[in-house]
Amino acid sequence: MTPQELRAFCLSFNEAVEDFPFRPEISVFKVLGKLFALTTLDAKPLTVNLKCAPEDAIRLRGEHPGLIAPGYHMNKRHWNTVTADGDLPDRLLRELIEDSYDLVVAGLPRAERLRLDRA
Repeated sequence: MTPQELRAFCLSFNEAVEDFPFRPEISVFKVLGKLFALTTLDAKPLTVNLKCAPEDAIRLRGEHPGLIAPGYHMNKRHWNTVTADGDLPDRLLRELIEDSYDLVVAGLPRAERLRLDRA
């Protein structure tokens, strides 16, 4: 997945926005103010931090060593750092991004979740 494809996919979700709260080169993708993906789009290799259910996080790290690791500078129980421009299939990467978005949305207040469903 290219950096442009990663950005476009993250922004394709309802109410998703790109923000730069840390430094101009660090893209933070949020839904209603909550982070679901964090990346430096010009990094080599391209990696992205994604939220993950704890049991899935451990399983994915075991299935894809070197491509999926505990989240860099994140809560390692709930976040993985995923190498996006390596041998990981784009389909799996898209599923992981969507899962991250869905986990964040699931944690939003009910009224905000309902608003997203209508968008």
